[in-house]
Amino acid sequence: MKHLALVFSLFCISNVLAQQTTPKEAFLEKWENSKHYMIAMAEAMPAEHYDFKPTERQMSFKEQLIHIKGNMDWLSNTFFTEKEFKKEKTTLPETKDETIALLSEAFDATLAIIKNSSESELATVVDFFAGPKSKLQILNLLQDHVTHHRGQLVVYLNLNEVEPPKYVGW
Repeated sequence: MKHLALVFSLFCISNVLAQQTTPKEAFLEKWENSKHYMIAMAEAMPAEHYDFKPTERQMSFKEQLIHIKGNMDWLSNTFFTEKEFKKEKTTLPETKDETIALLSEAFDATLAIIKNSSESELATVVDFFAGPKSKLQILNLLQDHVTHHRGQLVVYLNLNEVEPPKYVGW
């Protein structure tokens, strides 16, 4: 009977371990969810409110979205490709649809770059302006930055009497 209990316990433990994902897989799943949630928020805001700023010192709704896009481009290319990233002065897109398309493309490009990175590469330490960071920390920063600004955008939507989309976090 003890042997049967031990075998059953080992089976349960191995089954649980087999279902766990790697940090990269977890990031990629979360990144897809983050994209869908962010795009839903961008779509929820009426086009006439894309220039809305809660205060003069803050970015507009559109500027926030383009800032998020720029950060994705910078972090993913600088730390996960051999390309030299050059920040260029960008002009804001003219329309809501153009803004959403650029944001969506940035999410997809980041996803492709990270998919092409090896799991072992995440332990690599890189020079970052805030000190040495592992590439895993850069992945966390990618998601954290999106979350930070998306939280601000929830307020922008609420201030314009637009109901934010339901949270998608899993």
